[in-house]
Amino acid sequence: MAARKGDSDINNILSSEEELEEALCVLAGSDPENCSYSKGYVKRQAVFACNTCTPSDAEPAGVCLACVNKCHDGHDIFELYTKRNFRCDCGNRKFGGFQCQLNPGKAEENLRNLYSHNFRGIYCTCGRPYPDADDQDDNEMIQCVVCEDWFHSRHLGCPVAEPEELQEMVCEACMNKAPFLWTYAARIAVPPVIHVSDPEEEVQVDEAVNRSSPGKRTHEEMTGRPAKGTTKIVECKLKELQARGLERLRQGAVFWPYSWRAELCTCTSCKRAYVAAGVQFLLDQSDTILAYEKRGLEEPFGQHPLMALINSMDHVQQLEVIYDLTLLCLHQTVTVEAVHQFFEELKARKRRRTSDGNQ
Repeated sequence: MAARKGDSDINNILSSEEELEEALCVLAGSDPENCSYSKGYVKRQAVFACNTCTPSDAEPAGVCLACVNKCHDGHDIFELYTKRNFRCDCGNRKFGGFQCQLNPGKAEENLRNLYSHNFRGIYCTCGRPYPDADDQDDNEMIQCVVCEDWFHSRHLGCPVAEPEELQEMVCEACMNKAPFLWTYAARIAVPPVIHVSDPEEEVQVDEAVNRSSPGKRTHEEMTGRPAKGTTKIVECKLKELQARGLERLRQGAVFWPYSWRAELCTCTSCKRAYVAAGVQFLLDQSDTILAYEKRGLEEPFGQHPLMALINSMDHVQQLEVIYDLTLLCLHQTVTVEAVHQFFEELKARKRRRTSDGNQ
């Protein structure tokens, strides 16, 4: 699913395996002990802002997970989820005389970092904080995969799509920033909202939409290669779509199905257009939140023994674990180290119950 934030305090309680797994993945994909600065502009990592060191009236800055744990322990920190191509700012010019304890020899500024109002603790087109004590309307937030801002679903300007195959959302502003995406949206976005100027074309449009729906794509559409025995070569997928004449109302955010990025044209002309619009990362399948979280599961947890351990417990024991993990989240900074410690305590608890004859 698209990256989402819960919509009320009750969502702080991790009530399912999926929510527990997601909470672990975001942190597990980043190093909790070593500042990421030496790695340069990291493709994707968990990023945090320190309201103690860089308050809202200061220049925006972001710090890595390790610096949150070591340099900013006890500070007013808020999580920014993950950011792409970001380099840790901890201890640079923006922090005044504050020096990074893990990597003090940093440049004064990271010129390629991009900052939004998220670094001041506000989100969406409404510019409100999250969680928002003044907002009485429970409303989930969804992250745009281009600008990486978070939006209340009520402010997206479109119905919120729910099917499991939906993975990513692009807000209206970012769609207009890369207007060629509207052409792709007419065929592969969900739902495929099509605008037809001539009513007589309605049947043809319906047929075109059906041909483009998942599960009904041709061999050429799915693989990017002509079927065996044919010689058709499509030089530019975008031009081919434009030639079909399908249009989508350029309004509201757009939800995209799984693997939609693979549908984008990779010809030289289109690659230049991606660079010009600043969205060249859309061609990188490893850029997605899904890929980042998958790495987080595979690298520190292997076969994910935490989830395996929880699955071995009965329902009452699972509820106890969820309650304990909720307390961990509410009363201390949740780091990968803390998660591993929590995991070891779970294993010890499991061993004690087994030795006592209780499963």
